[in-house]
Amino acid sequence: CQILYDQLDGDNGLAVAMNMKTGAILSLVSTPSYNPNEFVAGITNSSWEALSSDTNLPLYNRYTSTWVPGSSFKPITAAIGLDNGTIDPNAVSASNGLSWQKDNSWGNLFITTLETYGDVTLQKALAYSDNIYFAQQVLNMGRSAFISGLKNVGFGETMPFEMSLGTSTYGTLEESSDEVMLANSGYGQGEMLVNPIHLASMYSAFMNDGNMLQPYLVSNSDELGGEAPQPGSYWKTGVFTSETAQIINEDLRTVITEGTGTQAQSAGVTLAGKTGTAEIKDSQDDTNGTALGWFVAYEVDNTDDPILILMMVEDVLDRDGSHYVVPKVAEAFRQYRGTGE
Repeated sequence: CQILYDQLDGDNGLAVAMNMKTGAILSLVSTPSYNPNEFVAGITNSSWEALSSDTNLPLYNRYTSTWVPGSSFKPITAAIGLDNGTIDPNAVSASNGLSWQKDNSWGNLFITTLETYGDVTLQKALAYSDNIYFAQQVLNMGRSAFISGLKNVGFGETMPFEMSLGTSTYGTLEESSDEVMLANSGYGQGEMLVNPIHLASMYSAFMNDGNMLQPYLVSNSDELGGEAPQPGSYWKTGVFTSETAQIINEDLRTVITEGTGTQAQSAGVTLAGKTGTAEIKDSQDDTNGTALGWFVAYEVDNTDDPILILMMVEDVLDRDGSHYVVPKVAEAFRQYRGTGE
């Protein structure tokens, strides 16, 4: 916990560390924090007032809540499309540039992405976090197929856990006929909200032949909700095929070797992962919004106790988005594994 807390010091954010083989949650961090010992003997009125009125919300448990996942959700969209046959991992198409819309019925609404990279493939779209690719793929697979895939990985369900977790949801996507909302949902925007511990479980399927691990607290006790599941227990089995899991696993390695996560190469361990910058604004023209920076990374060459670290930092719009978070996760791996100089 201390390693992750130190990396988040001064930020509003959260972190989850999970064993990708057993599902053991090694660390849960929400910042800013507070001293719980103050409540043991009875907190003073002045201390309570300071905590409860703090605009940084130190009493708010961020890792039990739900958040807009942004591009950290693209691997899940990709896996859903691979499994339902609407995404061809070998297909190659020409670049769509930096801005795209389905047709002029969208008016002034466009899907935008940050960089072009030549011919478009699934692997490249993940590596360079291409919003346009994932918007097109979700429109191609259709609303019902996408929602079916979301339900398959646990959207709308309460994940069994020793703490009460917010339920991952996709808002009004099922009732809506809005094509733009559907397109935006494909890259983790729209009305998508995801719990971080649930997201870690989804990522665990990529290293477990398509099976999602059941997360549990290492320090579990009766007071925290009874006996923990057996290490390596699955919450959901067969959410993706083993072939799909392998493809995504390999593609997420490319995110680190040549894509948006290259800063993580400094971790001293071999990682796969995905960056994400989630925009929080009222409309496409809103200039007063903010952004959440995500990075989810896990060890791919460790067969004994591979670790996943998920981190999210609020208010990164003017701090280089997810690139503000990547070095923090890399440093956490470096310190945990002792790979630093």
